[in-house]
Amino acid sequence: MAVTPEILLPGDKGRSRLGGGGGAFRDENLDFLSKVLDTWFRVPGTQIRFGLDGIVGFFPGVGDFIGGAASCIIVLAAFFRGVPMITIARMVMNLVIEVGVGLVPIVGNLFDIGWRANRRNYHLLESSLEGPVRNTASDWLFMGVLALGLLALAMVPFLLLLWIGNGLLKGLHAPGY
Repeated sequence: MAVTPEILLPGDKGRSRLGGGGGAFRDENLDFLSKVLDTWFRVPGTQIRFGLDGIVGFFPGVGDFIGGAASCIIVLAAFFRGVPMITIARMVMNLVIEVGVGLVPIVGNLFDIGWRANRRNYHLLESSLEGPVRNTASDWLFMGVLALGLLALAMVPFLLLLWIGNGLLKGLHAPGY
């Protein structure tokens, strides 16, 4: 018996690639998950919104792990739904930034509330599946800036080593030795 692949049309919100007629990867479920994780609650009298991801982040170590694991569901759904790999890479970097900065106590939790990686990733998923043309120029720009930032960060230890070495050499050539 031959198996034929299922083709998902953009905006086909009632179906998922896994499970045919429903499942966790339906658009409604992913949208709901991103809202619960990032914007479910509102601070009374303000426009500040936060979700469970911001709350569990206050539990050192395990909270950021749990939030990051839940956030991976949207990225996994994007992969199974055929989102371009550059967009998936951008989604992963959104999570890396969120979890990495989230490891810093208090400041990381505040950053997590503002960064909203799950909402960002859901919008990336949604926009990548709309229409026949997938515009990923912003994805490439994001990854380019990130790569330059990582390159600059990698240069810091090298420059520090040069600075220390220069100081040692000047100390050896100082008069009196």
